[in-house]
Amino acid sequence: MASKLKLVKGASERGTLIYGMRMLPPGAVINVENARAHLADGETSSITMHLIEGTRTQIRRQLLQSIDAFFELLDEGSK
Repeated sequence: MASKLKLVKGASERGTLIYGMRMLPPGAVINVENARAHLADGETSSITMHLIEGTRTQIRRQLLQSIDAFFELLDEGSK
């Protein structure tokens, strides 16, 4: 039988981080609203949103890994 997790006094507080990343040229964005970037040329561009839950340490570690992966994919796309 699986044991249930329980909060331990003094344990790290848990939270949820919601963030989005999108690389666009300088000066292209005039506004960001509801995960959509409004561009200077009148177009809109979607921003993929991500959600990470855990302790502050867990969230930070996952966020840094996600940022590294984002730039690796960006670099692969420019080759």
